[in-house]
Amino acid sequence: MASLSDWIQAARPKTLGAAIAPVLVGFFIGSRLGGHEILTTLLICTLGSTIALQIATNWFNDALDFSQGKDTAARVGPRRITAAGVVKPSSVMIAGFLMLGVAIAFSLPLIAARGLPILFIGVPSLYFCYGYTGGPAPLAYRGLGELFVILFFGLIAVTGSAFVQTGEWLTGGLIGGLQIGCLSTVLIAINNLRDLDEDRSTGKRTLAVRFGATFARLEITLLTAFAYGTGIYWAQTGLSRVCTLPLAVLPLGAFIVIKLWTTPPGPAYNKLLAMSGAQLLIFAALFCAAMDG
Repeated sequence: MASLSDWIQAARPKTLGAAIAPVLVGFFIGSRLGGHEILTTLLICTLGSTIALQIATNWFNDALDFSQGKDTAARVGPRRITAAGVVKPSSVMIAGFLMLGVAIAFSLPLIAARGLPILFIGVPSLYFCYGYTGGPAPLAYRGLGELFVILFFGLIAVTGSAFVQTGEWLTGGLIGGLQIGCLSTVLIAINNLRDLDEDRSTGKRTLAVRFGATFARLEITLLTAFAYGTGIYWAQTGLSRVCTLPLAVLPLGAFIVIKLWTTPPGPAYNKLLAMSGAQLLIFAALFCAAMDG
């Protein structure tokens, strides 16, 4: 029988920053540009919903990658509970659908407060938790994973969170969404570069498989540069600290990029993946601090 630790591991807690960061950034953008105190109840509900969606996605991914033969003995990433034989794929799938129910429950106060736009955001999000690795056209197997992350964990998550805070669609939400989306996409791009050989052997057509390791490294370099460089927008709109304060974490981003260019794909990338998760969270924290200042 699987332990609580097994389920927590399958939820991939190191990736949950990708669910937390855009919500916090969106709410702080909405508070600063909308001129209102942060709506704590709606913030908590938004965080609960997005974290539940992320966990559901990770559990579906765990079960579906195994069921479709994408996880093999050559895997160099963290242990998967389905592939390890700890839990049956069907049980992990059921847990994923139950977690979608948790996400829906958290979203009800958001729908009550902001209406139909939350449904327009939420329904596709619910589907793509499964459709990322399942369904007739799984995004992760067709090189669309990066696009999915930058859209749903960047632009949509940040602008949607700012909308929940203010009831308005803000241009600043798009800029913040691009910044957070790029740093979130770095996570999946590193993951795909690490798993390049295994994914190639199992027919998982990520961008790294399609275009090679050099392309993947260049992609990560450009995503990192764009995330920090786009901050010039804030300086041009009179919010200079929102541009400059997050630059404090740029050395970490540069270190990650340098190590990617000088280290062959393999288990060493697990540490770089953890560093990238830290980069995302620290960037978001500094961004929010600057917005609140």
